Amino acid sequence: MIIKNDTERENLIEAGKRLAHILDILRKRVAPGVTAEELDDLAEQLIRDGGDSPAFLGYAPDGAQRQFPASLCVSINNEIVHGIPNESEKVLKEGDIVGLDLGLIHKNIVVDSAITVPVGKVSAEAKKLIKATEKALSAGIKKAVHGNHLGDISNSIQKEIENAGFSVVKSLGGHGVGDRVHEEPFIANFGKAGTGMLLKEGMVLALEPISAAGKAAVTLAPNGYTYRTKDGSLSAHVEHTILIEKGKARIITK
Repeated sequence: MIIKNDTERENLIEAGKRLAHILDILRKRVAPGVTAEELDDLAEQLIRDGGDSPAFLGYAPDGAQRQFPASLCVSINNEIVHGIPNESEKVLKEGDIVGLDLGLIHKNIVVDSAITVPVGKVSAEAKKLIKATEKALSAGIKKAVHGNHLGDISNSIQKEIENAGFSVVKSLGGHGVGDRVHEEPFIANFGKAGTGMLLKEGMVLALEPISAAGKAAVTLAPNGYTYRTKDGSLSAHVEHTILIEKGKARIITK
């Protein structure tokens, strides 16, 4: 999506504020004993209470055999992304880490954001993994300015994750967003600075670093949506929708 006028910009910013508020509520609800389905139900209720629509519920990305059956992706421990919260009972346990990925449609504009949250007390490795992934997102956002290239974002994300001793999940990444849930361009979390698409003012992008504590190889679950680390190691995933401006990027979902 390219923001063309003040109305679109205002609607995008409002959509981001709403999504950020909901994710903050969900973050605070994460605790041992809470089920993934409870979090999904709460996410949908909060979205609809605001007069908006869940972006993921009923969405079928290219190549999917069925529509996604929930509003919130809940990915636990070695689940990398697209964990389905309501296909079987998933109960959060002390020491887990859980990725919460949510999309919202406000006045026909789609925004997308994700957080990874510790459940109670977690291991030092889990804390370090989450922190490194969050730092990678911040580094990517700093490079997301008018006149830079996609490769500048990708390279900065890769450096943060790998310098912390973790692996970049290379088969998954960020994307354009705004008119639809997934738009071009694909935004890899690894690459060479100074390469790729030129970034222009008004572009709306979803940056989403995805890391693994072990190897980066992934496997797709039989449900057709949930990716897991092949070696069973922990994975972390964070995401913001941003707006490219001539100065620093505006974080829409902060």
